[in-house]
Amino acid sequence: MRLLALIPAYNEAAAIQRVVAESLGHLPVLVVDDGSKDETASLAQAAGATILVQNPNQGKGAALRRGFAYALENDFDGVIALDGDGQHDPAEIPAFAALFEREQPDLIIGHRRFSEMPFVRRLANTLGFLIFSWAMGTRVLDNQSGYRLTSRRLMERLLAGQESGYEFEMEEIVSCVEAGYRLAWTPIRTIYAGEASHIRPIPHIVNFVRVAWQTRRRLQRKV
Repeated sequence: MRLLALIPAYNEAAAIQRVVAESLGHLPVLVVDDGSKDETASLAQAAGATILVQNPNQGKGAALRRGFAYALENDFDGVIALDGDGQHDPAEIPAFAALFEREQPDLIIGHRRFSEMPFVRRLANTLGFLIFSWAMGTRVLDNQSGYRLTSRRLMERLLAGQESGYEFEMEEIVSCVEAGYRLAWTPIRTIYAGEASHIRPIPHIVNFVRVAWQTRRRLQRKV
């Protein structure tokens, strides 16, 4: 199995070199710089990553799709996406790869312990878990985790995705389930060290509720 580490990044100069260097110990690395205003792209390249730049900033979903297109064009069997701010430990990449090799799921999501998060994030993730599990009609352990492995055929399906922001990660779960593909989970460390979030709370909440409601209606029509 040929796997690629994919890091969508926006203004991550503080941590990107370390994340790239540690990820390169396991897989080749592609960084999609999403219109950063700092030195993210040059620092990532200096650390050994392949770089794609999209300007202006288009959102995490658009950056992931750009990375998926690169992976498909270069014959990778899957990508392991992780954030560039240090909240995902590259040492856990082999756990994703081993599960993929062993069981061949199309989507593996790293699920975190909500109890280990700062209060505000714990509350947001718990509410997200409850709402999205309701929308899907099944228990979704961690729909907002960005540490995940995506198979080649799911990447192909997602190139036509409609979401450009963080909601793309919800769309990915829905697309996987709708296609009848296998979804799997692996536990990951819950890391918070004061990193600034790029999420704009009000638009994110509005879009989250929109996608959850659309998902609920869509899946109900299929019953």
